[in-house]
Amino acid sequence: MSAPATPSHGAPAAAPGRAIAAWWQAAPFTLVFALFFLVPLALIGMVSLWDFNEYELIPDFTFKNYATVFEGCLASMAGSEDLCVTLKTYLSTLKFSFLVWAITLVLGFAVSYFLAFHVRSAGMQTALFVLCTIPFWTSNVIRMISWVPLLGRNGLVNQGLQGIGLIDQPLEWLLFSDFSVTLAFVHLYTMFMIVPIFNSMMRIDRSLLEAASDSGANAWQTLWNVIVPLCKTGILIGSIFVITIVMGDFVTIGVMGGQQIASVGKIIQVQTSYLQFPLAAANAVILLAAVLMIIWALTRMVDIRKEL
Repeated sequence: MSAPATPSHGAPAAAPGRAIAAWWQAAPFTLVFALFFLVPLALIGMVSLWDFNEYELIPDFTFKNYATVFEGCLASMAGSEDLCVTLKTYLSTLKFSFLVWAITLVLGFAVSYFLAFHVRSAGMQTALFVLCTIPFWTSNVIRMISWVPLLGRNGLVNQGLQGIGLIDQPLEWLLFSDFSVTLAFVHLYTMFMIVPIFNSMMRIDRSLLEAASDSGANAWQTLWNVIVPLCKTGILIGSIFVITIVMGDFVTIGVMGGQQIASVGKIIQVQTSYLQFPLAAANAVILLAAVLMIIWALTRMVDIRKEL
C-alpha cells in the first residue's frame, strides 16, 4: 500500500487577482494622475519660461518672467527702499492664511470636540454633522454675496447697531476690508478643518480618557495631554487644506475685498485676463513652491504615514 500523499510545502497558489502585476494594477491611477496633475504642471512650468508680447506667445527659454516677478525685491531686501510688490503681495496672502488658519482651527476643534465627546447619540452626531455641511449645498459665490446686504454701509448690521444706539455713523470697515475677507474665508472653509479633526477624535479610544481621569488629570490636562496629541493628524490635514486653498484663492478676496486687496491668486487671475500667460505661469510656479514649502514644514511636525 502506498503512503498517503503529503501536502506540498511550496508557495501557495496565487489568488486570481494577484496574477496581474502590481504595476499593471496601478497603471490606470498613474495615468489619471499624470494626465490631470503632472502634465498640467509641466505645461505651466514650460510656459513660464516662454517669452510673450501683446499679440502672441513666443516659445523660448528665458528667465525674464521670473526676473519681472522679483523686480526690485533685492534692493528692498537690502533696506534701500520699501518692499517690492511681490513681497508685499505674499505677505498679504500669508497674513490672510494665518488668520483664517488660526480662527478655523479654534472653531473646527471646538465643534469637533462637542460632536465627538458631548453628543452621545450616534444619530444626533450624524444629524449635527450634516447640519455643518449645509453651507456647502450652495456655491461659494452665493455664500459670499450673502454677506453684502448684512455688512454694507446700509446693511442690516449697521442699521441694527444704529437702531440700538451703539454707533452714530455706519461702520465702513465691515465690508470691502480685511475683516470681510477673513470672515468670508472662515465661513467658507471651516468645514475643511472640522471634518479631519472630527474623524481623528472619533478614533480616540475612550478608555484613554477614563485612564487620564483616574490618574487625577482635570479636563484641561486631559484635553492638552491626551486629546490634542491624538488629533494632531486631523489638525495637520485640516491645516493643509485651509492654508493651500486660501493661498491660491482670488474670488473671495476679489468679491469681499472690493477688488482693492492684493493676493497672489488675484495677480495671477489679472495677468491671465490680460493674456500674459508666461508671467502668470511664473507666478503660479512660485506660488506652488511657496505652498509646497509650507506643507513640507507642516509634515515635518507630524508623520502622516505613521499616524493614519
